[in-house]
Amino acid sequence: MTSGSTGALAVTLCRDPRQFAALEEPWNRLVRGCPTATPFQSHAWLHSWWLSYGKEGRLRIVLVRRGGELVGAAALMLVHRPLPLLVPLGGHITDYFDVLVAADRPDEILTALTRGLHRAARGAVVDLREVRPGAAAEAVYEQWGGVRSKLTDSTCMELPTLPFDELVRRMPSSGGQRVRAKLRKTDAAGIEEHEVTEHEVPRAVRTLLRLHEKQWRGRGVTPEHLRPRFAEHLTRATRRMVRAGEGRLTEFRLDGEVVAANVTLLSAGLSGGYLYGADPDLRARKVDVASLLLRHETGRALADGRPVVSFLRGNEPYKNHWRPETVVNQRFLLATTALAPLLRLHESQVTGRERARDALREALPAARDWRARLNDLRVR
Repeated sequence: MTSGSTGALAVTLCRDPRQFAALEEPWNRLVRGCPTATPFQSHAWLHSWWLSYGKEGRLRIVLVRRGGELVGAAALMLVHRPLPLLVPLGGHITDYFDVLVAADRPDEILTALTRGLHRAARGAVVDLREVRPGAAAEAVYEQWGGVRSKLTDSTCMELPTLPFDELVRRMPSSGGQRVRAKLRKTDAAGIEEHEVTEHEVPRAVRTLLRLHEKQWRGRGVTPEHLRPRFAEHLTRATRRMVRAGEGRLTEFRLDGEVVAANVTLLSAGLSGGYLYGADPDLRARKVDVASLLLRHETGRALADGRPVVSFLRGNEPYKNHWRPETVVNQRFLLATTALAPLLRLHESQVTGRERARDALREALPAARDWRARLNDLRVR
């Protein structure tokens, strides 16, 4: 570790994966004392991700301690392509990034953390993706003593934690009636819920991923969800998070067979549905999986006192039926003044890719329309 100091606070840069592994207990104490932390800042999630996706020599974690106690952290890694960047641990399979700042004297800790991050960024641009509005990382952006830029990132959907009947009443009357009718058929089918124990997690994750692949077969499954490294990470992280009360894996069984499964990640501020799998044959039984999962998750969040039920990233149409709040994550680019040209180059590359994606999204419906017209002409 390299180190510096800011008053009574000691700031260090951790590059050693073994030292990161040993931080589990103090890291988890810090997470519990950080009001903005999401489940993706837990040691279980980040360390597991590093074991599956990290690269030797790239770990860069800024740590702030007071009297030996961990009071601040920013979990990052160094990448070299397309440019030298410091990016969050967790990568593209992580829905929210934030720095960790203890609630006791947070201004001092944020100042020390920002200075430590500034030192770590002498040769690279800091690219903080998927920053949820209200996150502590917003204060780092405001305090940054160099060049900076703010962009938008992924869209997320969130619901207030209310009794399920109240969520249904928020819908248009016709939509609410359909949901109630579907759930009556679901209940008549006799589906039973089972909360997976820590030791059952490996078997349950295999089942979930099998159902997830079957559910999305032919409809564009996320390729990463089918890779062994993702399965290893999800199994390891979920097992640790179930043990610590930071996650839950629920199975839904019909006649003793698992027909759906859902991983939910938990923090004090939210309950987030991360990944689920469901047997497509449930449609033939008139089982509405989305309503079944949401009813279960809102009931648990209400009982646990978590104020938000989050659909996490994505604005798929089925989510909009529930009239959720749209929350747009932020992307912060930070650099020292000497690296201002590098930041502007990276910013132009990011915005260029975004414009290209937007153009592709606009072009695809038109292309499908023309393809349909051509097929129609051939038939004639």
